[in-house]
Amino acid sequence: MKITSSVVLLSFASLACAQDSRQSRKPLVDSNSLRRTIKSSNLLKHARKFVEFSKLSNGTRVFGSAGHTATTDYLKRVLDATGYYDTELQTFPYLFSTGTASLSANGTTFTTGYLSYAPSGDVTAPLVVVNDLGCNASDYPAAVAGSIALVLRGVCPFGEKVARAGAAGAVGAIVYNNLDGSVPGGTLGEISRPEIGPYVPAGTLSGIDGTALVALINGGTEVVGDFHVEAINEERLSSNVFATTKLGDHDNVIVAGGHSDSVVAGPGINDDGSGTMGILEVALQLPKWRVNNAVRFAFWTAEEFGLIGSEYYISHLPEEERQKIALYLNFDMIASPNTAFFIYSGVNEPAGSIHIHETFEEHYVGKIRTALTPFGTGSDYRPFLDVGIPSGGLFTGAGGIMTEEQAGWWNAQAGVAYDVCYHQACDGIANLNVSAWELNTRGAAHTIATYARSLDGIPRPRVSVPARNLKLADLSYEERLHQACSHEVSVI
Repeated sequence: MKITSSVVLLSFASLACAQDSRQSRKPLVDSNSLRRTIKSSNLLKHARKFVEFSKLSNGTRVFGSAGHTATTDYLKRVLDATGYYDTELQTFPYLFSTGTASLSANGTTFTTGYLSYAPSGDVTAPLVVVNDLGCNASDYPAAVAGSIALVLRGVCPFGEKVARAGAAGAVGAIVYNNLDGSVPGGTLGEISRPEIGPYVPAGTLSGIDGTALVALINGGTEVVGDFHVEAINEERLSSNVFATTKLGDHDNVIVAGGHSDSVVAGPGINDDGSGTMGILEVALQLPKWRVNNAVRFAFWTAEEFGLIGSEYYISHLPEEERQKIALYLNFDMIASPNTAFFIYSGVNEPAGSIHIHETFEEHYVGKIRTALTPFGTGSDYRPFLDVGIPSGGLFTGAGGIMTEEQAGWWNAQAGVAYDVCYHQACDGIANLNVSAWELNTRGAAHTIATYARSLDGIPRPRVSVPARNLKLADLSYEERLHQACSHEVSVI
């Protein structure tokens, strides 16, 4: 048995050596050859898969859903099949909170916002106006018990108001704005507040609607509300997916990333299916060549909840391993229908970042004009920049509005959003500018191939920056959530 085992082990070792030998005899990757392999037909095959995955969870690929799990399984499976990469799932838990709220009263239906962390519930009960701002127990009259508390926004947090309403025996709580418009988002801020009282189903109204209801009630009209809250508040497991070339210098790693999750509202085929599928296609074509420097393709989870996957990766990576990352390339929304051709500017960023944006620019010369835009906090480049890793990336615009000047540059529509379906259910295949997607994916291929050959222009090693510099580490759940929604654009 020992002899047989040794022979088997020797056979596996010989096979591995033969495979390594074949890999090492491949030609060195070059930009032109890799770019020519990128075809829109292959990108669209991935897109059709992603749409099918979204149907597993009612039209979404939000992190932790069946649609997102199918996405990450697909990414790992097709990359494993190449035999060219070492792949890894980095799995961890994170809080998922989402919901909807609706209110109708005395024959009128009101536009109602959901307050994250609020529980589900179906309530039919009178609305009772809370005194002052509802920040003290004494503000809640006895009539609140068994009723829906109507509370003015201001001074103390939403969560405190809702918990005090629960302590007073309310069966629901609605916070109306202290301005005419609706409340922009909203959260109870903490998962629970047992020191004050229990949370009850909760939502928000605009200042105009809330003030009108208060006037009716104070005028002696009984207002009975039908209040419905449907919420999910749970810890979910989700995974980053990594594929690192077996070949190349693993002390000098190029990381190319995009986020694999969507928002709750839709399938996310542009945001960020386009970036995810773009670098996936580059990864599937790269095995035709060898590389001097290792390339790691990173598919981040829970970006839409505040860059959770990328920051988890960086914050859990020892300094020695962070130093091995030579640079980071980000691809988040690269096929917006009213397309802008933005390249993130390396000015005032870690040394080497200017070289990266200049490398991206090389690809577009003679094809289309590009514009530099500064990094913000709205995508997965942020944790890399925070620890001093030179970074770059492409971006075709989100919910911002195309200017007249930009429309002239890109034969686009002025006064219209770059992506009219940004964070909506209509972010499907029809929302993609396929020709821009192919061009930008070739831009990704150019930059990846360039640095896979040589890191000339990129400082190695670089100055160490402590992990405590990560800017999202101390933010609340809601503050982090808004980091993934900025995607602000200004042109340099």
